Amino acid sequence: MFVPSTFAVALLMTVLSTICWGSFANTFKGTRNYRFELYYWDYGLGIFLISVVLALTMGSHAGGPTAFFANLHSADPLNLFYAALGGFIFNIANVLLIAGIEIVGLAIAFPISIGIALVEGVVMSYALQPRGNLTLLSCGVLMALIAVILVGKAYGALRSGESKVSRRGVIVCVISGLLMGIFAPFVTRAMTHGNTLTPYTTAVFLTLGAFLCCFVFNPILMRKPIVGTPVAAGDYFRAPMSYHALGMLGGAIWGLGTVFNFVAASLVGVAISYAIGQASPMVACLWGVFVWKEFRGANARAKGYLTAMFAAYVFALILIARAYAA
Repeated sequence: MFVPSTFAVALLMTVLSTICWGSFANTFKGTRNYRFELYYWDYGLGIFLISVVLALTMGSHAGGPTAFFANLHSADPLNLFYAALGGFIFNIANVLLIAGIEIVGLAIAFPISIGIALVEGVVMSYALQPRGNLTLLSCGVLMALIAVILVGKAYGALRSGESKVSRRGVIVCVISGLLMGIFAPFVTRAMTHGNTLTPYTTAVFLTLGAFLCCFVFNPILMRKPIVGTPVAAGDYFRAPMSYHALGMLGGAIWGLGTVFNFVAASLVGVAISYAIGQASPMVACLWGVFVWKEFRGANARAKGYLTAMFAAYVFALILIARAYAA
């Protein structure tokens, strides 16, 4: 299987994973008046299929005991379960994050959910796999957390007038963050204990767990949505083929980023790889600025937060990279 042989390659893969994780939602923006609960069926299938394709190509090209099917045969069943369980939990967290954004807006949802997930995921992953300088890694995570908060402040500066924040929305975001931070330790456990999984096998079972979660969680949300009115299953089949294609593409983009993140983690450790990957809100903000023109006519305060956010993220990247080198 392909794994990075140098830190520079691993760092590039983690940055690419950040780009993918921060870009997939653009495909949902390409739909019009389409419910996220329906989009998510195609998205869930897309993340699983791309993981299988990469496992059978990049993860198997050289053969041997680390090839996908060989690893699948030799791996501890418990590790396969942990990877799938991590995906199941992440899927719930991701859906709740989208619901939180719809209730309280990106300015509040992202700092709460991603901030909690970033700190929790890195701390728990490092406890299972203590790789890298703890002090530098902690400083890097702190700077990344500040950058996420600045994303929220920048979007918040665009809001006009005073608006009351929904307590229900905040609770949804907190639950999302707590669940999202849990999936990384399950991945760490599957890749570091007993007869371990390769990054490619881990990604296949994590995305399989996420896809299977759709059949459990999605029907519940369709009947009793957190936001909006109930959704009929027939609406999925009445949607244009372009919407289904966009959902699959969005899943493929996120799945590609996930595989790259796990592959990089085989060299630098899950804590470092996950910390860089969770800076994806900065990428999403870039799309918002330059493509979706969300900051057209922004005031000086919003632009100041944006500038500070990018500086904090670059500083975080430098600190986390130094944590591995140290």
